[in-house]
Amino acid sequence: MSERYKKSETLLSEALKVIPLGSQTFSKSKTQYPHGVSPYFIKKGKGSHVWDVDGNEYVDFINALASITLGYNDPEVTSAVKAQLEDGTIFSLSHELEISVAEKIVEMVPCAEMVRFGKNGSDATSGAIRLARAYTQRDHVAVCGYHGWQDWYIGSTSRSQGVPQSTKELTHVFAYNNIDSLHRVFKEHSGQMAAVIMEPMNTTEPKDGFLEKVKELCKDNGTVFIFDETITGFRFAQGGAQEYFNVIPDLATFGKGLANGYPLSALTGKAEIMRLLEDIFFSFTFGGETLSLAAAHATLTKLQRDPVIKTLWVQGRKIIDGVRSLIDQNDLADVLSVAGKDCWSFLIVNDTDTYSQWELKTLFLQEVFARGVLTIGTHNMSYAHSDSDIKRLLQVYAEVFIIIKEALIQKNLKAWLKTEPLVPLFRVR
Repeated sequence: MSERYKKSETLLSEALKVIPLGSQTFSKSKTQYPHGVSPYFIKKGKGSHVWDVDGNEYVDFINALASITLGYNDPEVTSAVKAQLEDGTIFSLSHELEISVAEKIVEMVPCAEMVRFGKNGSDATSGAIRLARAYTQRDHVAVCGYHGWQDWYIGSTSRSQGVPQSTKELTHVFAYNNIDSLHRVFKEHSGQMAAVIMEPMNTTEPKDGFLEKVKELCKDNGTVFIFDETITGFRFAQGGAQEYFNVIPDLATFGKGLANGYPLSALTGKAEIMRLLEDIFFSFTFGGETLSLAAAHATLTKLQRDPVIKTLWVQGRKIIDGVRSLIDQNDLADVLSVAGKDCWSFLIVNDTDTYSQWELKTLFLQEVFARGVLTIGTHNMSYAHSDSDIKRLLQVYAEVFIIIKEALIQKNLKAWLKTEPLVPLFRVR
């Protein structure tokens, strides 16, 4: 047992007895964090830092899987939640916060004319698909990106156990920046496409008017065009990636940063389509839970008032420039690269002739965790990330890149590893 992560590993052993994978979230589980060199349980967070159960402090660039945009325990959000807690969390009738938060979203998001709330991104994306199917009276769906755990989407991935074959056959994957791949889907299922749902961007920039071409193809075929902005929403711009790229979908889904870490998601779009939700069953006991709505109202107000989005981009650009410089300095361009946007970037690890990306990533994680940086290769920026946080990240990367280079030159990576390498499993993107 690792001394640094002793309590984490003890808790993981206990968790595995009563919780499959030992975690409620796949991306937080032992499948993603190499055993013996990783923390598994966090005790608290403040601003841009978190502390694990062993007392180790980290600068956090995961930020609760991009749910935290302002920083942990943001004072304004916490104050709003505390005030609402005095009045109650859930009631026998609706609460006015449902209106005020919906109005905020309509103010900020270009496609938003009406809004309904859920709890997870999967709620919103699944609601969008049901809505599109009802509106078009069609069944087939094209997907690009990650859209949650529900049958209609996850059946198209390697994690499809338990999904009926009939459901799998209704979902079709197309490739980002490859409009021909989407044309093929439409051709093979002519007149049957209810919706195209896609992340407007993750690691790769849209090229050659790709988003516009997808929108036009949907329009020509009477298909509902949906942006899954669970991550890009309230991060790329106040109105999300649709504002940033100036491509407005019929429907859009939001989550994560909407309430700075409180459980809330939103389905929004054209009123003509959204009004069908008066008859379609999209209903949650906790859809109107007031603590999350209070958090969302405080979060969105701060986004409108303060330079939150600008700061995510400015600070994120410093990381991208710094990491690329370190990659060049260490002659690692064949192995490492940076992708994504300033506010949400990725360190990409490639296979080499000697080692797989999983072996290299395991070494990377082992070493950055030990130095007090929490990342899984992403830089999910928050308003709380300071220049000193960025300096610390780059210092750690400088040290770790030297180790990676040495391991590659000497071909002794396994001698550096204190654990078994990660193995390729389900990838969400």
